[in-house]
Amino acid sequence: MQLVDRIRLGLAVGVAKAITTIVRSLRLGAASVLPGEISRRLHPRLLPSLFEQVDKGVILIVGTNGKTTTSLLLRTILEERGYRVVHNSSGANLINGLITALLTNTNLIGKLTADYAILEVDENVLPLVLKDCQPKYIVGLNLFRDQLDRYGEVDTIAQRWQKAINSLPQDTVILLNTDDPTLSYLGQQLSQKVLFFGLNEPELYLDEIPHAVDSIYCPSCGHLLDYQGVYLSHLGDYHCPSCGFHKSKTGVDSRQWPQILIGVYNKYNTLAAGLLAREIGVDLDHIFLTIKNFKAAFGRAEELTIKGKHVRILLSKNPVGMNETIRTVSDIQKIGKASVTLLVLNDRIPDGTDVSWIWDVDTEKLINSGGILIVSGDRVYDMALRLQYSHAEINGIASNFKLIIKENLQEAITTALQYTPTEETLHILPTYSAMLEVREILVGRKIL
Repeated sequence: MQLVDRIRLGLAVGVAKAITTIVRSLRLGAASVLPGEISRRLHPRLLPSLFEQVDKGVILIVGTNGKTTTSLLLRTILEERGYRVVHNSSGANLINGLITALLTNTNLIGKLTADYAILEVDENVLPLVLKDCQPKYIVGLNLFRDQLDRYGEVDTIAQRWQKAINSLPQDTVILLNTDDPTLSYLGQQLSQKVLFFGLNEPELYLDEIPHAVDSIYCPSCGHLLDYQGVYLSHLGDYHCPSCGFHKSKTGVDSRQWPQILIGVYNKYNTLAAGLLAREIGVDLDHIFLTIKNFKAAFGRAEELTIKGKHVRILLSKNPVGMNETIRTVSDIQKIGKASVTLLVLNDRIPDGTDVSWIWDVDTEKLINSGGILIVSGDRVYDMALRLQYSHAEINGIASNFKLIIKENLQEAITTALQYTPTEETLHILPTYSAMLEVREILVGRKIL
């Protein structure tokens, strides 16, 4: 590194650390983005300079849902085997957030000491990151429609991924979810080493394809795919009757793997993190032990005890994610362990300003399960209206359904806790910014 670059790096690091100290001291936030934004302006090539210092390689975790949980599990597995890991644990997954996470782990002159950097990356930002980074591993979890005001359709994003990955070295390892037709097809087009993961548990099939489904057409020829069954959204067992395209084989029996947390979606997160750890060289016994003792990331099936009541936060930021949390909550309600649910809908930049996606959510299942539903958030009346329409569609089935509207989030949480019996669990389903507000009210801080 030339002297000028060293001076620039040292200046960028010094400024970033000063900003971090100021922001956290004044309790203005987590300082997970701003330090990266400012330091990047001082040193435009800062990101590749930091990437180059990671000894064994950079690991990028991408996809619409599951990035934070998968990243944390993989980090935990590697750290328990003695590896030094850098991780953007705050969930800030745009370029400024990645820079901030890396800078946090440097010394005052910009020296980064780490075996691996595990970075969850926004699916739309991956091509930009790959311009500055040649990762050792990339994990693709899924592709769903997310924020309608920011992202295009899933096939457009996949095409950008393919173009960006094509330029990477041949020894880059790509791990993809074969149950997602778009990702399975992507893997079949790549020249790098590609590994696949997926489920082989037909007993977990949904009764029908949900409304929130994005990719049921063949990515090769455009014909409607023939599904034997779906696990969630468009993820499942499929083939194309027209061109013969089918899901890639995994060589892994998902039934033999323990699972972190609750929900079918966490089976995928478990497999992704565990199989990559195995590829790195961690033995299965240690992987399974870590999985069995794993604790949730903030807001992702995170469990808390508040005023003697058990609370579980299930981040729900798009149709697929909310459908899966509703599925999980409904299963728990069937065994009498939950009767109160709090839904918090915001429409801020981290959530996506277009909330029309709630009409793709199968909220009828919540109504059908009965119990008490409390709604809050910036768009509280949009959510209340959605639930009322669901109630009208199945009127007469859910006689014990009760809807409570609370504009004030503090009041909503207090009310939900009051209604929740001690022996049950209060489930909170918030969008992203709402999740941060919920955590701040419950535990005094937005993130861990």
